[in-house]
Parts: sequence; structure tokens; C-alpha cells
Amino acid sequence: MTYVLTMAETKTFTITHARHMGAKVATDLKRLQRLYGKPNDSEIAEYEAEVIAFLKAGYLGEVTYGFKRNGTYIEPTIKYTALDLAGAAANDDDPGRIRPGADVSGAVFASYLTYSDEWHQLSDREKEDFRDNLPFSRTSASAPSFNGYLSSDRTYSAGGKAISRASLRSY
Repeated sequence: MTYVLTMAETKTFTITHARHMGAKVATDLKRLQRLYGKPNDSEIAEYEAEVIAFLKAGYLGEVTYGFKRNGTYIEPTIKYTALDLAGAAANDDDPGRIRPGADVSGAVFASYLTYSDEWHQLSDREKEDFRDNLPFSRTSASAPSFNGYLSSDRTYSAGGKAISRASLRSY
């Protein structure tokens, strides 16, 4: 007699999972604020709400937060890339470890967001409805350029999804 045991695990990504990862992004932004004075508390709250909404809906591609001088991101800048783990496991690192001491004189704080493939499959009406519920609206912009290189240094995960963080490092 032969017995076969089959197990299946289903993970549902919930708003709680999105909030877990969004809180880690907000913590990174709060660290930027402590070290460099930007973004302010209300901007951090808006960025957190935005990333939670995008994560929950599955519409986040990448989002960059950091300082720009002469149209180019400089250190300190952090970039997050959304990942679907497809049943695999990933680290759920603690946030932080933003390097202090970068020269941000003459730089402005900025953010740039790209959308997932799921977003591009939505109708214009569905996109408009989603955008209507965000804390602020974004305008079109060209893809960012970086003065340095991006170094992957953290992964935040929950509910079968993750966001990989890369920090901009100067050459």
C-alpha cells in the first residue's frame, strides 16, 4: 500500500502585510529626516500611505526617495523594488542603516515611482479611480539618473511579497 501526502500553502497578501512593509519604508524615511532634514513628517505619512496602497493593490514597480542636485539623484537616496516571492522565502530585515554625512547642500528631496505590469493592464478608468484615493498626485517625469551606484542592502517581506531596498553609493 502506498500513501501520498500532499500539502498546499496559500498566502494571501493583506492590508496588514502592506502596512508592515510600508512602516519599514516610513522608518527609512524618518532616518533620512533625522540625518538630513527631509522629508517632513506629513510627507513621510503621505509616502507611507501611497506605498501601502500600491503594495496592497499590486501596482508598485519601483519607488525612489532621495536628494537630487542638478536633476540627478545623489547619496543619500534609496530605491525600493516590489517583488512577488511566488512561494519562495525572503528576509524581513530591520529598517535603517542610512549612511550619515553625505553632502546634500543645494539638493532637493524628490521621489519617483514606476508601476507594475498589473497597473498597465488596468483601464484608464480603473487607474483614475485608484489615483483618486491616493494622498497626493504625481506628475509625469523622466526616469531618474543616479550619481553613483545602487547597492542592495535590505529586503522587507510579508505575505508572499517583498520590497528590495537599494541605497545609492557615491563612486
